[in-house]
Amino acid sequence: MNRFWKTLFGAALFVPSLAAANAINVYKTATCGCCAEWVRHMDQAGFEMEVHEVERSGLLERKRALRVQQRLSSCHTATVSGYVVEGHVPAVDVRRLLAERPPIAGIAVPGMPAGSPGMEYGQQSEPYNVVAFDEAGGLQVFARH
Repeated sequence: MNRFWKTLFGAALFVPSLAAANAINVYKTATCGCCAEWVRHMDQAGFEMEVHEVERSGLLERKRALRVQQRLSSCHTATVSGYVVEGHVPAVDVRRLLAERPPIAGIAVPGMPAGSPGMEYGQQSEPYNVVAFDEAGGLQVFARH
């Protein structure tokens, strides 16, 4: 192996993987199947998932600590690179969030809309929005699906 390839290979050992750079901590109850499906969706999209199974009261406390408004709430809450990701947000929107790094607290898919990642039921699907929210409670549409 020539010197160029040895140097390139050696440097690659010290570069964090895309998955590690985009590690997601998700908080969910142990019994929620749709949350597990969302975790699988994100894992398949290349995110490193760290799952924390908590009691319902612990999940509600996590939401309060992260300032997730009740009107944005869903069945699981996650954090990635300083942002909150609430509910069944598609991986494509999390990637966009991390690429653009807007000055917001996070993004959410309120409720559990049919057809969102983890909420697939055959051909059933409903339109839904991914909502951006800030620390002051401001909301705006981040993406439409």
